[in-house]
Amino acid sequence: MRVFVAGGTGVLGRRLVPQLVARGHHVTATTTSAAKRGLVERLGAEAAVMNGLDAMSVGDAVTAARPDAIVHQMTGISLAHGGKPDLKHMDRWFAVTNRLRTEGTDHLLAAAKATGVRQFVAEAYANWNGIRQGGWIKTEQDPLDRYEGTAAQATMAALRHVEDVVGKAGGTVLRYGGLYGPGATDDQVELVRKRQFPLVGSGAGSSSWVHLDDAASATVLAVEQGATGVFNIVDDEPAPASEWLPHLAACAGAKPPMRVPTWLARLLAGDLAVTIMTEGRGFSNAKARTGLGWQLRYPSWRKGFEEGLA
Repeated sequence: MRVFVAGGTGVLGRRLVPQLVARGHHVTATTTSAAKRGLVERLGAEAAVMNGLDAMSVGDAVTAARPDAIVHQMTGISLAHGGKPDLKHMDRWFAVTNRLRTEGTDHLLAAAKATGVRQFVAEAYANWNGIRQGGWIKTEQDPLDRYEGTAAQATMAALRHVEDVVGKAGGTVLRYGGLYGPGATDDQVELVRKRQFPLVGSGAGSSSWVHLDDAASATVLAVEQGATGVFNIVDDEPAPASEWLPHLAACAGAKPPMRVPTWLARLLAGDLAVTIMTEGRGFSNAKARTGLGWQLRYPSWRKGFEEGLA
């Protein structure tokens, strides 16, 4: 197949493109910088410089690539695009990403329609943002939490937009868990090593993780199988912060994370950080395992953290 990967030089794109190439697909991968053409070519793909927020730029790139499938991996949460991680002001930190998930998704879908591309796969998110009602583990049938009145409200609205418009177009939405692996969690690990990533309150809030390579392999399967609908792309073991954060610290060779009460964390890091760590909901991967035949290299973040940070 001819596969167009929008956002091919991101942390996930760099793992996805080689997997697609290895399976015999012709890949065109986009970058926002001409300086990264060489990186794309080393990954085995044809490079295209594209601005995902410019409809004409997107249309020209897709037309030139003549793809059979489009994979939307565009985000703007790198240090260069989004600045330092900042949950307290997530609306600012994710401002570019939110636009790429709204305007950028619309531009790609319009280009797909104009060029007759029927297969469309888009990235979404399923880490701690399951609806905070009922059980701790959510399926694709459960709505994502809107996080209204918090710094995450705009981000959750952008995710709903992706799921709505891609679903109406007959495409596929892959809700990736918390990505870890080469380049994906360096900022978090650095904070853990400095003991600046505390365990808040009970630490009962659940999260779901997935290694970059496993996320990429699920994406390849979705492309090759022409899958439609929403899939949670997470590992087998959603876990509370009280379990995964101390393990991450141990794997990073750091001291155990400090514990801070919720009132202090709220002052320092904001309401969202407290809610995630005390009320977050994880996700089930049963649909992806059965529907895509997905097999994980790292079924648990426990082994993944150990091997990635050893």
